[in-house]
Amino acid sequence: MSHKWDNYSKLFEWDNYNVHHFVPRNDKVDSGSHFILTCPLHMKKLSMGEDVKKCIFCEIEAGRASSYKVAENDLAFCILDINPITEGHCLILPRRHVVWWHEMSKEETASFFELARLVAKQLMEIYKPDFICQYARGRRIPHAHLFLIPSYKNDPLDRYFNALEGFQEAPKKLVALADPKSLSRLAAKIRLK
Repeated sequence: MSHKWDNYSKLFEWDNYNVHHFVPRNDKVDSGSHFILTCPLHMKKLSMGEDVKKCIFCEIEAGRASSYKVAENDLAFCILDINPITEGHCLILPRRHVVWWHEMSKEETASFFELARLVAKQLMEIYKPDFICQYARGRRIPHAHLFLIPSYKNDPLDRYFNALEGFQEAPKKLVALADPKSLSRLAAKIRLK
């Protein structure tokens, strides 16, 4: 679907990333303000000081960028992902700029995961998914965030995790196939007569 944009502007460049601000002019899209992050093919590590000055999540936390906030506590907050995989896709973020979740303080970690637990329970009640997929990120936007995504049988996340589980189990199957007894049996089965 194509959109016409008003007030489209590049806010800042951050380690070859460009953060753009736009307001859509399309009745089918929420008329609120949105942000786009365009990414390079790779990412160089930034100093913490540079990260904080140019972090879109820090801008949201400071109230200088808009978001769709759904929950918060003293040390963490939750927003809707603006590029959702499914309805209800949320991000849990620490208020303090921290690149990786395991770099948070003990108090921040407790607050972060307690908020995630409460939001996940709410998502389960509202959407009735099979489960809430959660995974931590911080690579593309170097501010720790936890994805909470309602997931259903055979949706993209379910298929992805089924594939991962297949990879976990594959070595045993592959080793069994390479066993001399197995190879002899397979050769006899396939051999032209």
